[in-house]
Amino acid sequence: MTEINERLAKLREIMKQEGISACIVPGTDPHASEYIADFWKEREWISGFDGSAGTAAVTLDKAGVWTDSRYFLQGAEQLEGTGFELMKQGLPDTLEIIPWLISELKVGEKVAVNSQMFSVNAYVAMKNELQSNGIQLVALDLMAKTWTDRPALPLNKLFVFDVKYAGKSAAEKLEILRGELKKARANAFVLSALDDIAWLFNIRGNDVSYNPVVIAYALVEEDKATLFIENEKLTSETKAYLAAEGVSVAPYLAVYDSLRNITSENAVLIDGAKLNQSLYEAIPEACAKRNMMSPVFRLKSIKNDVELNGVRRAMIKDGVALTRFFMWLENNVEKEDISEISLSKKLYDFRAEQENFVGESFGTIAGYAGHGAIVHYHALPDTDATLVTENILLLDSGGQYFDGTTDITRTITLGKPTEQQIADFTMVLKGHINLGKAVFPTGTRGSQLDILARKALWDNCLNYGHGTGHGIGHFLNVHEGPQSIRMDENPVTLQPGMIISNEPGMYRAGEYGIRIENLVHVVPAAKTEFGQFLTFKTLTLFPIDKNLIDVYALEMDEVDWLDAYHQKVFETLSPYLNKEEQKWLKEKCEVLYDKEAF
Repeated sequence: MTEINERLAKLREIMKQEGISACIVPGTDPHASEYIADFWKEREWISGFDGSAGTAAVTLDKAGVWTDSRYFLQGAEQLEGTGFELMKQGLPDTLEIIPWLISELKVGEKVAVNSQMFSVNAYVAMKNELQSNGIQLVALDLMAKTWTDRPALPLNKLFVFDVKYAGKSAAEKLEILRGELKKARANAFVLSALDDIAWLFNIRGNDVSYNPVVIAYALVEEDKATLFIENEKLTSETKAYLAAEGVSVAPYLAVYDSLRNITSENAVLIDGAKLNQSLYEAIPEACAKRNMMSPVFRLKSIKNDVELNGVRRAMIKDGVALTRFFMWLENNVEKEDISEISLSKKLYDFRAEQENFVGESFGTIAGYAGHGAIVHYHALPDTDATLVTENILLLDSGGQYFDGTTDITRTITLGKPTEQQIADFTMVLKGHINLGKAVFPTGTRGSQLDILARKALWDNCLNYGHGTGHGIGHFLNVHEGPQSIRMDENPVTLQPGMIISNEPGMYRAGEYGIRIENLVHVVPAAKTEFGQFLTFKTLTLFPIDKNLIDVYALEMDEVDWLDAYHQKVFETLSPYLNKEEQKWLKEKCEVLYDKEAF
């Protein structure tokens, strides 16, 4: 019996003792985080599956892990022989978790969840669906009884994020937030999302991988703001900083008592999509609850001028690092052994040479040949491919700088590309350009623009399964809302100051993957009698591989866009490069063709 089998057997013993017929174990934490501390990696511990997205469900005789197509291959390998079945989300014959549980359980049986791990909205939806089928949802932390030797929560020191980078002090942000609370007719607001807390108080940390956040809760009231954080994470200097900004501190779990002590005449604002059910239940029932999007979530998404200037500096640093990296790769492929893992380390080294570099903004996705078709591929020692000059490489990477957060994908050919690769790349490029130069009226949602990135592919009955654009933080989370560009409806409109990715792709399983990603920000375009119009301004600075482009398939305005982009890349980066690097970059940024000759 494997270690995973033993853990599963132990969990089932405890379920029987507690009169529980099933339990759900998500891959998240009480803060609805994408990247989580080891202490909360319950789904990974119980199942052995360590993908970033996935939820386990266990009955007394069956168990499954639900994940999406990004992780089908990884899930199949990691779950083999564990007693967990891979449940492929999105396929027609795969039931979602709650319908699956309903099909497996009898009326009157109980499903247990740790209510800290589910948002208010998710918990209520689960409860209602189960109850309508005669099954009871109970809040019971079974994993606390099963996983008794888990790692401790991190106690790393937080650090202050200087206002010279943030643009506004914590005191200023608190004043703006209290104005938002007044508009919502609320007296208090409880925050649990770690990036919201980091942004509001201008604090950062290294409690989880890639996202520079601090494990904490916060409560903002009309005349008081409290940060709930373990004392070991503070120094005398950071305590003094918080006090000077009007912020009190209390132990991490003291948030529960503070919520219970809110008097009944107060109205509490909560974001039901983020706040966990356990915290919600601590708020007195007599208090009015205003369930709406976190004002901080929205405020944080609109970057101020200081933040935007910082991001522009970060893009220059990233562009310089990428120039040196791709120049090295081009000069050394097949001259030395270069693998997906080793090139990721080399790229890290080039970024680390840049001033104010802190670390990667996510794990680098380096997919050579068929691995590029796995959207969130992560090279492991037993899958690590060696690069040769026969196929194309998809490289999705990003850096965290005090100045800002970067995220860029480039697809390059390492040899002579096929006609199919050129055709596919050109269709993706057309989508990238047409979205990048879009002009749209104020009030436009990302879902209304998504077609611009997909039309060239759709015209050829092709598509990609991921979203086209996600928001990005300022020296914060690489994936940030509330804005997005995707087929799914999102009521959030695009507003000046928002940063979002532009990343259409095309993937042929087992052959190669193509994705072109720049970060753009929303800026005013023009005001006419028909209202205010907006457009995107590209922030990312690195050339797109011309060897993969069918120039005759591009419209003239698409050629003009790419030539202008490459000119901007060269003019902006060249002052930071030596003569050899400038020569290399100039060649990559040359115009597609001489228009006067046509």
